[in-house]
Amino acid sequence: MNISKLTYWAARLIAAIILLQTLFFKFTAAPESVYIFTTVGMEPWGRIGIGVLELIAAILLLITPVAWLGAGLALGLMVGAIGMHLTLLGVEVQGDGGYLFFLALAVALCSALVLWVDQQKVQAMIEKIKGGR
Repeated sequence: MNISKLTYWAARLIAAIILLQTLFFKFTAAPESVYIFTTVGMEPWGRIGIGVLELIAAILLLITPVAWLGAGLALGLMVGAIGMHLTLLGVEVQGDGGYLFFLALAVALCSALVLWVDQQKVQAMIEKIKGGR
């Protein structure tokens, strides 16, 4: 396996693993998660809805033909999370030292890499949509 394929797979796995490991906290209404979503005015529906979307993104990231879809969804979700950290929550949340913020950055960067590698698939879908009008 060459370095570019290894990097591509690593980015997909890192993003998916981070997304999946945070689901426990969202779906069990862990106090940190409830605090975050209460602070941004999205508790409980936002916590659960975002969790479902993150689950879908993680699954798609693991399936090669549609990894770009998962990456696009994950990147969109992480842009929202990063935006919330920079506006309403702060980089550090409840003394976590910025851990959740940096996890969101890691998922965003990994997802952007997957989209960049799969740009031909993305472009093909855009062209298909344009042609369908």
